[in-house]
Amino acid sequence: MPSGSAVVPREYVALQSFSTIGVGGPARWFVSVERMEEIAAAQRWADEHRAPIFILGGGSNLVIADEGFNGLVIHIAMFGIDQTPRSADTLVAAAAAESWDRLVELTVTNGLAGLECLSGIPGTVGGTPIQNVGAYGQEVSQTIDRVIVYDMVERRTRSLASGDCGFSYRMSRFKATDAGRFVVCGVAFRLRQGPPTTTYADVGAYLTRHNISAPTLADVRRAVLEVRRSKGMVLDTADPDTRSVGSFFMNPVIAVDVRDRIAAATGDSVPGFASGASHIKIPAAWLIERAGFHKGYGTGAVGISTKHPLAIVNRGGATARDIVRFATMVKRTVVDRFGVWLRPEPVFVGFDADPDVAYLKRAEP
Repeated sequence: MPSGSAVVPREYVALQSFSTIGVGGPARWFVSVERMEEIAAAQRWADEHRAPIFILGGGSNLVIADEGFNGLVIHIAMFGIDQTPRSADTLVAAAAAESWDRLVELTVTNGLAGLECLSGIPGTVGGTPIQNVGAYGQEVSQTIDRVIVYDMVERRTRSLASGDCGFSYRMSRFKATDAGRFVVCGVAFRLRQGPPTTTYADVGAYLTRHNISAPTLADVRRAVLEVRRSKGMVLDTADPDTRSVGSFFMNPVIAVDVRDRIAAATGDSVPGFASGASHIKIPAAWLIERAGFHKGYGTGAVGISTKHPLAIVNRGGATARDIVRFATMVKRTVVDRFGVWLRPEPVFVGFDADPDVAYLKRAEP
């Protein structure tokens, strides 16, 4: 993009390659931005052309409609990483377009704990606070110091402290109450020298198999990458199971009595972890499998990963409609069988008033 305030979007840019699940139509207009002032210029251009705006990052948690997006797609292309040592910790600031796994690898190499269990997650730094990305015992909200954003309402740059971001399980104000208001431009993490997190069972099993009794950060990173690879959750162009958005559904939090009812209906002990005094978080993958969707199950070009029941994969040639229709079938079957309403993790773009997407987003009857 030229310097200054000039913005010259391209027209009818294909978006499939910008999404890890590989579906979707074109953007009516498309522009990449490298600086925050260019976001402001793009917003002014959209105002002048009465075009809605969609902010595109790494595309790892995105389902784009077959019709594409009839507006201006602003692709974030801001790069840079800076480390500032403090007395007891280190502040690591990364621009939004930096590869998430590259940042994790850098922190592990520098002996900084706090992100090692988030190794191998696809996408960019800018997407992590929106989703409050988490895995294997860690969430980014545990280490985020602040998020640098462009405020589309106030039309200015802001610095939001972690406590102002409304973080909860796989959620933030960026995805909920203020969806569409803020463009994440950078994230600062407060990290420390110290031992890794090893609370997750699969990570512990890896360490035990390899006779590692005093694991380093690098050991835990290798463990997480192996576990994710075994589940098809590491991007690999040679593995069709990675043509997905990762976990399609969030793990639901249900009342203990609902858990007991499910256990009675299935005759199985329901796995999970306490979430408050009277609720439990159970694996969506467990519900999906027991609803009849085993690993490898599929209908044509769409199916369940052969490695993990929580990933819906594009086997090649799938459309966005195929993905949404299949996900709706999975959710409806789980509701009918167990009375549990799964919530989707990905963002849906271009599905205006679509009944299937509306159903997928419903949290309860």
